[in-house]
Amino acid sequence: MASVLWQELTAEELRAKAASDAVVVLPVASMEQHGPHLAVGVDTVLCGAVCKLAAERAGDLEVVVAPTLWCGMAEHHMAFGGTFTFDIPTYRAVLLSLLKSLERHGFHRVVIVNGHGGNIAALSAFLPDFARETSLSIRATTYFLLAQQEMAPFMEDQTSVMHACEVETAMMMAIAPDLVRDARLPEAFGMRDADPAALMRPTVARYRPFREMTETGVIGDARRATPEKGRAFLDAAADALARLLRERGDHA
Repeated sequence: MASVLWQELTAEELRAKAASDAVVVLPVASMEQHGPHLAVGVDTVLCGAVCKLAAERAGDLEVVVAPTLWCGMAEHHMAFGGTFTFDIPTYRAVLLSLLKSLERHGFHRVVIVNGHGGNIAALSAFLPDFARETSLSIRATTYFLLAQQEMAPFMEDQTSVMHACEVETAMMMAIAPDLVRDARLPEAFGMRDADPAALMRPTVARYRPFREMTETGVIGDARRATPEKGRAFLDAAADALARLLRERGDHA
């Protein structure tokens, strides 16, 4: 099977993808602390992997997965170190530049797939601007919210993805075990009773860095993670995204 990854195709092959009205998947993620036990590239690794699997499972739909934007909105993690972050104007400008590049190459349909909670509000705010400033038909989703119902049966202590938690750790064990520091897993828990919806969509909002909320940088409990769970989470996420892509292929 030919690669679905933009960076593995030639310019000629990508021109052909545009001519066939392929859907472009644009993964966006982050580079940030993930507790004492995970490498800082977790969101980027996982988002890229889910997008690749989903594109390969999209059936006859022509899909190409753009390189993952590895920096996002991560100010709340900066105090722990190991983190890069954009400010809002820069993030908007970078995303718009990527979208305009796709537009200039003749693509028409884009699905932005997010893998980092801190990007959600910004992406929602940008969509009206992107609709006005490009001719592209753009959808945006966060893969772990899209697949929350399918992923939930495999969780033991959580009802959704948190941060450096059972889910993210298990997925990393499945696809990048060398990036998991197994010896530090006994320390890898924090704010185990947190409500993710309240953290990301509070009724009354104020900025709180992670350092004030969790000493370890973890929200959830990574000690429950296993590679078997990780493969189940990955399959659930990829299948949910593949369904969205097929719907995207059926509608402008």
